[in-house]
Amino acid sequence: MGWIILLLFALAAVFSGVAISYIAGAAAVLAFVLTDHSAYLGILPQRIFSQIDVFTFLAMPLFILAGEAMTKGGVTRVLIDLAMLGVGRLKGGLGYVNIASSVFLAGISGSAVADAAATTNTLVPAMVEKGYKADFAAALTAASCVIGPIIPPSIVFIFYGALMNVSVAALFAGGIVPGLLMAVFLFAYNFWVARRENHPGGTGEALPPVFPTLLRALPALLIPVTIVAGIVFGVVTPTEAAAIAVAITLVLVFFYSLLNRNGPRRALVETARLTSQSVERTAMLTGSIFMILFAAAVFGYLMGILRVPDQIASLVQSAGLTSTSYFLLASGIMFAAGMVMDVSMALVLLVPVLIPAAIAGGADPVHVGVVSCLNLTLGLISPPFGGCLMVISSASGVNYLRLSLAILPFLLVQIALLVLLILMPDLTLALPRALGLIR
Repeated sequence: MGWIILLLFALAAVFSGVAISYIAGAAAVLAFVLTDHSAYLGILPQRIFSQIDVFTFLAMPLFILAGEAMTKGGVTRVLIDLAMLGVGRLKGGLGYVNIASSVFLAGISGSAVADAAATTNTLVPAMVEKGYKADFAAALTAASCVIGPIIPPSIVFIFYGALMNVSVAALFAGGIVPGLLMAVFLFAYNFWVARRENHPGGTGEALPPVFPTLLRALPALLIPVTIVAGIVFGVVTPTEAAAIAVAITLVLVFFYSLLNRNGPRRALVETARLTSQSVERTAMLTGSIFMILFAAAVFGYLMGILRVPDQIASLVQSAGLTSTSYFLLASGIMFAAGMVMDVSMALVLLVPVLIPAAIAGGADPVHVGVVSCLNLTLGLISPPFGGCLMVISSASGVNYLRLSLAILPFLLVQIALLVLLILMPDLTLALPRALGLIR
């Protein structure tokens, strides 16, 4: 009866428009009362601060700041031109450009929503102008932006690594192959649709000039190389790498302003203006993330007191499930939750409860971490409450219901990759093992 009351309270709060972090925090406190554990509430402040007092968490606002500054500094247009240079003359070329641009942006922002916002206003109108259906263009943009949190640097990997005490360097290395496979799967689907729908493209397609495009793009590509290499090879910590990324980003924003024929003085003013806007946006995003962490710390403390992870592990053992079969079941639960929950909230609420049983059964922590993060990220493009779908629908003008229907074939392709990654752990673990990050 108590849990029914808790569920009704949460539903009422959701429909009233209250922020999800407040709902989760209030529901967790109410759960302490309903389960007769209110005596533990006095220690909650200490538990909350111990949960977020993690040095690695400092990397998140810095990576967000770097991504925001790069987006506002015109890097999106530069990377789209680079993608156009590589694949623009293929049939269905703008579809390939859409996917390739997300791969390039993934190495800078680490955020699906940021990539969706950055590419929608540029690519969707360009695709529609060339003759693509607006629904397809918007859905492809949504599907490809999921690559962002998987190819490092990844904010969600930092989140998971700090939460589950897993090497962020190993997670970064483990995300490279799955992220590239995601691009390959989307390339294959775009190839099939381009021929079925007779999409435009071919040798007659106009391309941006080669040398100016490379001049603008190559400095931007140094950022992910520097970050990933520094973390993976142990030269810098994730937080130090994020600080370096911010410094390089500000230099590049100034450089791009100079290339736009602004004088040094005007370039400095422009860089300062963009930095100020980026800092303001970063502060808002970081505040919302840490509010979710506060709420999740309360809920996680209760799950520990009730020994829920131990109970799940006992059920798995008594049912005779293998680590793979259990992980498939847990992934189904996480995917369903991701359809209606914020990624950060789903991560901190579900992962500490569901994943320890998989690891106890023999699954590799890096493998389940990468796959779980990909799984929950797919919730951003899953109806009915996909965050990226909402951003792209608003920015492109495509009706949300039509976009939700158009995304379904892409989502099926990505779910197929998710299942493949679960069944073949070596696809994720081969690179971290080769680099000596895991055994």
